[in-house]
Amino acid sequence: MNIITEKFKEVLYSVLPITAIVLLLNFTLVPLSTPVLIRFLIGSVLIIIGLSIFLFGVDIGITPIGNHMGSIVTKTNKVWVIATAGTILGFLISIAEPDLHILANQVQFVTSGMIHKFTIVIIVSIGIAVLLSTGLIRIVYNIQLHKVLTILYLIILALALFTSQEFLAISFDASGATTGALTVPFILALAVGVSSMKKDSIASEKDSFGLVAITSTGAIISVMVMSIISKTDKISASLDYNISGSNAILTPFINEIPEVSGEIFIALLPLLILFIIFQKISFKLGKKPFRKILKGLIYTFIGLVLFLTGVNAGFMDVGSIVGYELASLDNKFIVIIVGFILGLVTILAEPAVHVLTQQIEDVTSGYVKRSVVFFSLSIGVAFSVALSIIRIIIPEIKLWHYILPGYIIAIVMTYFVPTLFVGIAFDSGGVASGPMTATFILAFAQGAAESIEGANVLIDGFGVISMVAMTPLITLQILGLIFKIKSVKGGIKADE
Repeated sequence: MNIITEKFKEVLYSVLPITAIVLLLNFTLVPLSTPVLIRFLIGSVLIIIGLSIFLFGVDIGITPIGNHMGSIVTKTNKVWVIATAGTILGFLISIAEPDLHILANQVQFVTSGMIHKFTIVIIVSIGIAVLLSTGLIRIVYNIQLHKVLTILYLIILALALFTSQEFLAISFDASGATTGALTVPFILALAVGVSSMKKDSIASEKDSFGLVAITSTGAIISVMVMSIISKTDKISASLDYNISGSNAILTPFINEIPEVSGEIFIALLPLLILFIIFQKISFKLGKKPFRKILKGLIYTFIGLVLFLTGVNAGFMDVGSIVGYELASLDNKFIVIIVGFILGLVTILAEPAVHVLTQQIEDVTSGYVKRSVVFFSLSIGVAFSVALSIIRIIIPEIKLWHYILPGYIIAIVMTYFVPTLFVGIAFDSGGVASGPMTATFILAFAQGAAESIEGANVLIDGFGVISMVAMTPLITLQILGLIFKIKSVKGGIKADE
């Protein structure tokens, strides 16, 4: 019970700041109707309980499956087995990622069902599967991370020239949404398993980072390819229903549970079947660990259902309404400031960021303090949300005006930053764009886009997750350079 209590505290600290901001806005600038406010509070409670149970389930169920799969796959010492297993596992894990379901649901919602959420989930999961396999092969063959990332982002930049504006933002958002609470632990478990094949412990440590970064590019590439092949040009988008709201309080939650339960059951079932097959063939776990993993999968299912029900029925509506109402005010500076504050508290409260900052301090033996990393990340993400709102207010500013120079800077820096920091920086993009970014901040941006004349919900409303995911690439590589300079001055050989 200690673990689930710990998870509960983490999630509570993550959700409470946004809840407090909404309540403050409710009594000042954006008065909410009583039914909407009650639904938001019920949604917040469901998110806290659901995410806590889900993370506990991931810890005792999903991550051990990843570790067992990784060790079995690597024992074969055959590249084709590693590649095939990576593809299958990548697809099965991505398809159950909650952040991806939230993004896909929003795409379906704003396009009035023209793009079905399962289309996005399946397409993105295929991209994740292929690139996870590619990342594992990179580890086996010792291919330098910065070279692989350069090639992948050159492909992305080339595809971006032919991708419709409507899908450019969605493709980059998909990258941040796929590297969530379910996918990241599983991918890291596989990375550690495959990199442990090597006798060189330093090489192994470096290679255990970077797999999330490579895998996440699969989401961008797959959505871009879908856009080019399907030739999806002008798709109308609207948030009318979201903004108007409904007077019902419990009905939206009751209606949501059966649909969400069915979707999550279908998403987790292949992983369960695969685990049972491997248990029979090779795992041969005892009754106690076997039952523990099954319990973990059940907890994951229950947690996901509660979390997504809370998000869809109560939480995101308020994000849209707050964004819409603030953007409707004469003083547009207010919506930018609120966006900045949301970015600041989101990253400070994100549980995975606490893990990352501690990891960086440990790896650098205290040279780079976690407080410095925290400050850098929080300011960076706050600015990325504020810049996203500015882009919505001034439709002439396009997403690529931020993304293109941002990624070019990040890729160029990989040639000068210690390898370890390149992996950490690119992995941390997924860490920064967690559940609160995929839910409230995304809805907030879309509400603002619906309110601003000349803005498009599909083109301008999406893109905020990609901005949040991009910031750490630059921020943490700058810290890598600082560490390198400090190491040289201190007479310590920096990791090349």
